[in-house]
Amino acid sequence: MNGEFLQAIEQIAREKGIKQEILFEAIDAALVTAYKKNYGTSQNVKVSISRETGDVEVYAKKTVVEVLEDELLEISIEDAKSINRNYDIDDIVDIKVTPKNFGRIAAQTAKQVVVQRIREAERSNVYEEFINKEDEIVNGLVQRKEKNNVFIDLGKTEAVLGPNEQTPGEAYNLGDRLKTYVVEVKKTTKGPQVMLSRTHPGLVKRLFELEVPEIKDGIVEIKSISREAGSRTKMAVFSHDENIDAVGACVGQRGQRVQVIVDELRGEKIDIIEWSNDLTIFVASALSPAKVIKVSINKEENTANVVVSDSQLSLAIGKEGQNARLAAKLTGCKIDIKSESQALLIE
Repeated sequence: MNGEFLQAIEQIAREKGIKQEILFEAIDAALVTAYKKNYGTSQNVKVSISRETGDVEVYAKKTVVEVLEDELLEISIEDAKSINRNYDIDDIVDIKVTPKNFGRIAAQTAKQVVVQRIREAERSNVYEEFINKEDEIVNGLVQRKEKNNVFIDLGKTEAVLGPNEQTPGEAYNLGDRLKTYVVEVKKTTKGPQVMLSRTHPGLVKRLFELEVPEIKDGIVEIKSISREAGSRTKMAVFSHDENIDAVGACVGQRGQRVQVIVDELRGEKIDIIEWSNDLTIFVASALSPAKVIKVSINKEENTANVVVSDSQLSLAIGKEGQNARLAAKLTGCKIDIKSESQALLIE
């Protein structure tokens, strides 16, 4: 190896963001293994690459002893002092044992190590980039499907949209551009594994943050979200500025802002309601579009008993109980809904 090798190391280190010394240390260690493999020695050896010339030298490390018992691991005090009179018992002497043809083996080994380190560095860089994108939205292209998994090309890596994270009824066609939510980034031996979701409530939250400046600026806050992906989402919002209507900001002029998100979620219905720290008011709002007559809160049991008109009962409960279920998730309390007729009978 020579000056060209050193220049290559310098260039690789610069382009891949790897410290030169890390590459040299890795090559040194690999060359020790290569030496022992090719020359079948049990000696303690070290390999040194000159940082100035690129020359490779192999040294046997021998302990200075008074009585020589193992020539591979030891050197007599007399021989040690013939090299340097300052050596003493138990000192370590480095004796050059570089084979004539070791340069070729060294070059081949160094290339393998550098390639491996580059691959590791690139994987590490990708991991660092995407670990910072957990709980964020990423854009990608549907690349392939395999065993119910959809693989999304994110540019620097391929991510997985698992079957449980796919929205029921959504079709994922090859080449489709898709916004997804990064649920988790795992470090594996094959590189980072990025797990995506189209069903996570966080996807809806991040979409509104992208679309509504008042949310991004912190004026409007998303307090809670409950979602049944592909069907309906309920979202409670609150304005920190009394002059700004939180619901109106999210809906947008003529419903333009919310429509962008509905389109991205391929027709999923979104109910946006105003959050209140008064649970009575919050529960009543959460059951929209149904009109609520009365809400009674039991704080100890964390339940809400709700009365609606007979004509509003099915709307309040929703198809297969969905409206009531989402309202309960949104408010964090159990909701029991009765019609006026039912409530009168109980009384």
